[in-house]
Amino acid sequence: MVKKLGVVCALLALASVSFAAPPPKRLVRHRKVKGSSWRPFPIDESYERVAEPSSVYPEYSMVVPVDHFHNDTRYEPHTNDEFFIRYWFDASYYQDGGPVFVLQSGSTSGQDQLNYLQKGILHDLAVATNGIAVVLEHRYYGESFPVPDLSKESLRFLTTDQAMADQAYFAKNVVFAGLEGKNLKAPNTAYIALGGGYAGSLVALSRKLYPDVFWGAIATSAVTYATQDNWAYWEPIRTYADQKCMAHHQKITKIVDNILLGKKDPATTAKLKRAFGLQGLTHDDDFAYIISVALLTWENQSWDEMESDPTFKQYCSHLTSPHVVYQETHALSNIVQDLIKVGGYEAEVASLTTPWLNWTGYIAKYVLSRCTKSQDACFSLHERPFYKYDDIRQDWRTWPYQLCTQWGLWQTGSGTPEHLLPMVSRTIDFKYLSQICRYAFNIDAPPDVNAINKHGGFNLSHHRLAFIEGEQSPWRPSGPHASPFIPTAVNRTNTAGEPFMLINGAIHAWDLDGVLPHRRVDYPPNFLPPIPVRETQYQEVMIVQQWLQEWQLELLIRNQKREEHEADVRT
Repeated sequence: MVKKLGVVCALLALASVSFAAPPPKRLVRHRKVKGSSWRPFPIDESYERVAEPSSVYPEYSMVVPVDHFHNDTRYEPHTNDEFFIRYWFDASYYQDGGPVFVLQSGSTSGQDQLNYLQKGILHDLAVATNGIAVVLEHRYYGESFPVPDLSKESLRFLTTDQAMADQAYFAKNVVFAGLEGKNLKAPNTAYIALGGGYAGSLVALSRKLYPDVFWGAIATSAVTYATQDNWAYWEPIRTYADQKCMAHHQKITKIVDNILLGKKDPATTAKLKRAFGLQGLTHDDDFAYIISVALLTWENQSWDEMESDPTFKQYCSHLTSPHVVYQETHALSNIVQDLIKVGGYEAEVASLTTPWLNWTGYIAKYVLSRCTKSQDACFSLHERPFYKYDDIRQDWRTWPYQLCTQWGLWQTGSGTPEHLLPMVSRTIDFKYLSQICRYAFNIDAPPDVNAINKHGGFNLSHHRLAFIEGEQSPWRPSGPHASPFIPTAVNRTNTAGEPFMLINGAIHAWDLDGVLPHRRVDYPPNFLPPIPVRETQYQEVMIVQQWLQEWQLELLIRNQKREEHEADVRT
């Protein structure tokens, strides 16, 4: 699955330019010993079933420049160092003349994406076109680290531009083991890039900025519009989630805000925290954030129950139950009913008391039960001791750094229009969510979102660039399919040249995945993959085959031009 996108600010100049002779090239490999995946709160990850196809697909690495842009002051002081970037490939379906499909792993280890070599659209495309399927790891993720530590200075080479340059460099220089006698480098071979989420954004931008390297690209659930305030992230959840659940959730969240932002009474606020079992949290914004964390798991749902995160369904089953799920929460009934009245919903005390008690019970079972320290130590986003750690094991730093410097995408509640009930508390604002930028990286400036948006934002397009989106993805409002959630975004016509497909009922990057043959179900009612997903994948295969027909025409034109040039030289 594609990881959540995040937050933080613009790159600062890091050192004065040295006019001395440049240092000699140095080859570096920095292996992460053991990472610590940062989460602001404990989340149940028992649903994750990580396949281990590494025994089937050996790990390879390519030497890549650390710094591709010696004329850009953002990367000063520049370096001539090189590093190893990891990749894996499957050439078992390859025949002469076949294309190369490169799946960008994005903000996660490439090893976590190896299942796509066995099933899903990457595998299907390789089979249908006699091509090679590749998983390419993103710099600063997995084990593709170009630096010895993750200090702010060392992170200066972590930008989307450098990552795109890595991908282009790979396509122009790779030599696949066992196929050394064949020229499979771009532009001699058709390269088509794929990716989902952030990786989808990266391959879409790569198709536009490196059109002579990548013949085409398929960007699924791509976020092409960077923003400091990503309040619209919650809107697909509001629209498509269980409406009874969302009604209870929004009304109780509104009560929370009426107390925190309206009453501003310490005694009432203390009672509110107690009603959720979170009286140990010092900061009101930490409290408001933690009660709604289940919403963040909406995007982790999959059409394949073996891969899907059950957290969101568990949460809504609690809020929609007609009965109190945990009997011990009955003791809070009087407090909850008083708070409902104080919060402005006196007429709905009867209908909101049980959902509130079940919400409290849910937090106790699925959140608090995993906390073995104080609530502040477990859940606060305010200054934390580990923010200052920057050794190579602190791989939690890489994605927040990208958010702080270029992407933003903070999922605020404060940006929600006033006429809408809040999905998350309006106390959750940019200042609160971006604390990690200040504490971990000493970055106070807003993210340089123009570094991304200057390439088109919602309107990013290019010939042979496909945008695939799940109808219900919370990242939909941040990409080309943002309409109707973003009024300024415009729908497009779906064509073979510029495919634009919305998968009915799908959430985030659902077309990337597949099932192994023994799990495929081709009869109703429980098709696997579901009909909308398999239809989209079928269309993607057909479209790419058409792109490759254009490639054959391109080769004929090139050969003709070469022959004409050689004839001119002879005469």
